[in-house]
Amino acid sequence: MTTRTTGFSEEDSVEVVTESFAGTPDARLKQVMTKLVEHLHAFVKDVEPTEAEWQRAIDFLTATGHMCDDTRQEFVLLSDVLGVSMLVDAINNRKSAAATDTTVLGPFHMVDSPPRELGANISLDGEGEPCVFAGQVRSSDGTPLPGARVDVWQANGAGFYDVQQPGTQPERNLRGLFTADDDGRFWLRTVVPRYYPIPDDGPVGRLLTATGRHPNRPAHIHVIAEADGHAPVTTHVFVEDSPYLDSDTVFGVKESLIRPVTTVDDPLRAGRYGVANPFRLLTFDVVLDRVRP
Repeated sequence: MTTRTTGFSEEDSVEVVTESFAGTPDARLKQVMTKLVEHLHAFVKDVEPTEAEWQRAIDFLTATGHMCDDTRQEFVLLSDVLGVSMLVDAINNRKSAAATDTTVLGPFHMVDSPPRELGANISLDGEGEPCVFAGQVRSSDGTPLPGARVDVWQANGAGFYDVQQPGTQPERNLRGLFTADDDGRFWLRTVVPRYYPIPDDGPVGRLLTATGRHPNRPAHIHVIAEADGHAPVTTHVFVEDSPYLDSDTVFGVKESLIRPVTTVDDPLRAGRYGVANPFRLLTFDVVLDRVRP
């Protein structure tokens, strides 16, 4: 199909460009590209950038691409700090009121978490305050989910993920894939997570500086929970009283996901977890919605 590409003007720019998609065989792609052009052209007409400003925008996106590699995804960071990641998450995870709230995957789930036995210590470098992380996976009707899979990963006590410090942190440090017991319970040994800045030495960091924003995230542990017949949940557990809970640079904090790290003085519980008494404990239960047939 031949489409008109001549006669381009400020007034009919959208019509001329969207007509060029008339022969697109994929209906969804046609819809997405049409809407992209409509909104992008409306933005340009509203802002009226100079040619120099538009070139700076192109240079910014080029620099963002150049910062991406196997262990860093600058475009994910850009999506995160603009709130787009959280918006996409919200649109794609409309759950029942009972189900655990979701939040962003984040840019550091870049390697597979190794399967580990319940109670294993995922802190291979010992950087941080020892802590037990425990919880239960249940269905939205309250039924425990035996054999649920719980994937966890976090930064160490200094605020760095293993992929940020190759050669310094052990490989797959502070990552683990656990299988819940017959009561849907999981537990593991780790360290209390620390707040940290997202990588800010690239174009996204410069954008934050230019707009007067900080790059910091509050302390948290990432969790993905899955069980047969249920919709998986990707979420965080945020540490109560952590700095930046009210100004997370990626907008990921939800009140329902904030938990305290308590001090437990109970020799019997300490023995069950295989830790010295007293010990630090962070608990978090995950509730999954059933998948409708």
